[in-house]
Amino acid sequence: MFLQLKDSSDLVKIVDFQELIDPNTEIVHAKDQEGQEEQETETYRKDNLVFPSGEKLPRCWLDADYRTAHAA
Repeated sequence: MFLQLKDSSDLVKIVDFQELIDPNTEIVHAKDQEGQEEQETETYRKDNLVFPSGEKLPRCWLDADYRTAHAA
């Protein structure tokens, strides 16, 4: 899966999808998609990532308490 960095619009390829959807994890491991050679895996903060369309990541991927915070 590819996501985009908010501040630079560069694409990154997510290495572990389960890490991405885990709301208890603030970072993901991904590979920058620049150049033609495979890049090294780096860590990125999930709150700095969006879908290539510009849409934000689902709240349930970012906030483990999204259900209780919404009900209050």
